[in-house]
Amino acid sequence: MVSRRDFLQVAMATTAIYGASSYGRWGRLAAQQRLTQGDLLDMESFGNVSLIHVTDIHAQMVPIHFREPEVNLGVGDNRGVVPHITGAEFRRHYGIEDGSYSHYAMTYDDFASLARGYGRMGGLDRVATVVNSIRAERPDALLLDGGDTWHGSYTCYHTQGQDMVNVMNLLKPDAMTFHWEFTLGSDRVRELVSGLPYAALGQNIFDAEWDEPAEDFKPYEFYESGGVKVAVIGQAFPYMPIANPGWMFPEYSFGIRDERMQEIVDEVRGQGAELVVCLSHNGFDVDKKMAGIVTGIDVILSGHTHDALPEPYLVGETIVIASGSNGKFVSRVDLDVRDGQMMGFRHRLIPILSDVIAPDPAMTDAITQERAPYLDTLSEVIGHTGPEQLLYRRGNFNGTWDDLICDALLSEREAEIALSPGVRWGPSLLPGSPITREDIWNVTSMTYPEAYRTTMTGEFLKTIMEDVADNIFNPDPYYQQGGDMVRVGGMGYRIDISAPIGERISEMTLLSTGEPIEASRDYVVAGWASVNQGTEGPPIWDVVEDHIAKLEEVSLDPNSSVEVVR
Repeated sequence: MVSRRDFLQVAMATTAIYGASSYGRWGRLAAQQRLTQGDLLDMESFGNVSLIHVTDIHAQMVPIHFREPEVNLGVGDNRGVVPHITGAEFRRHYGIEDGSYSHYAMTYDDFASLARGYGRMGGLDRVATVVNSIRAERPDALLLDGGDTWHGSYTCYHTQGQDMVNVMNLLKPDAMTFHWEFTLGSDRVRELVSGLPYAALGQNIFDAEWDEPAEDFKPYEFYESGGVKVAVIGQAFPYMPIANPGWMFPEYSFGIRDERMQEIVDEVRGQGAELVVCLSHNGFDVDKKMAGIVTGIDVILSGHTHDALPEPYLVGETIVIASGSNGKFVSRVDLDVRDGQMMGFRHRLIPILSDVIAPDPAMTDAITQERAPYLDTLSEVIGHTGPEQLLYRRGNFNGTWDDLICDALLSEREAEIALSPGVRWGPSLLPGSPITREDIWNVTSMTYPEAYRTTMTGEFLKTIMEDVADNIFNPDPYYQQGGDMVRVGGMGYRIDISAPIGERISEMTLLSTGEPIEASRDYVVAGWASVNQGTEGPPIWDVVEDHIAKLEEVSLDPNSSVEVVR
């Protein structure tokens, strides 16, 4: 007798052979500049249930450039395995041809030159075209939004998320879960959630005072797709009060809550669920661990860590899907569900190539309407990137956008050392491009933007660095509670990612003098995005804009201030 896991492994092999992910095929077509919309969307229907997944859009309504990480290190059991391989190693692993569109979309090498050839990615009007095309073929396909949707742009900030709610409503999702949305504040989140025409899910969102499930969010929702009873369980970001300011949403507590997740899975199974889907904002490594603990989940749609993988990852009998960020990709998953079990699947990570996929007119009109009141402000040019200067943010350590922000903090706030959060969101800018106010806001927009100036001892700086490093490089994914490593300006250091907490950071050096950081000495430090209530200072976007305006043309020296021991 063939086991269910055998069926799933055959499905994985079928995916690779017959193009359910099809990266090699469409990559070669793209390299020959023969891509059509049909090439990108082509997938033979399979089974009886279809899922459509988007996540981590970060309020990017129009097409952008977004460079994938050069450095994405894994530790412990995740060392050297997907998604912790990048560049040429990633391409070899998935059989991606150098110079192909998949090379451009999935890896960082030669990004600027490939971007000029293949163009921008994303745009919610192109996403709408893809979603509508899938629904035309599978009318009861479920569209599921993994969160980080109402955050990350000038217009989203100034409308308190309303612009994204309006345009996403046109896509008609079936459910969403949450992370950065909570930084709009509890009252605003409840206001927006109360008006959603689809389910707001989070089995792990609790009332902090009573330690009971929060009434504003459902743990799950039932749907029928292809004659199959589907349960979708929401999993919001577990570490909200650690990674973001807890005072903005004091009524709520979060956490992974594995035991409750298992209870919920058992509950929906007991109510007749034939397919169980977890719509997650845990992050990929956390989802992998959870899949090995909680039994009965068929599909985890993973968000938060912005990983984009051309094939599902199999943990036991659970498939984990990673759909990227910033609207660059849409995942389609077709499933064969028989007698209450998932027996096979096909998957396609659809690249949203904005010059190939036609925009949906209704969505284009809606986006234009949302942006119109702000367009003059958004489009004002503040400076330019130099002829060789690519600005990007993504990777475990400093990107060039981060270096520019740190330089702005050092200069405009007259500091010796600058600290900038290791967030993953923020589009890239090609060399020789204008830097508009919108571009600056795309990498700085948040509801706690104050650029503080303070003093810290060398000992306290090391403590901060060690704490952040443990949030990223703890070998247990359940203790990885941050984004990427805090970005540093004016200071160099050495980090051993395999060392225990308290021993990872060494050789801290003040770059202006070349002298070691002294534990007892006070240093003038500027930073932003403090989780502490009452932080004072100008908003970071003003600091960065002033700095760029003075430079006129941005050309950064290569950053070699961090020595990484792997």
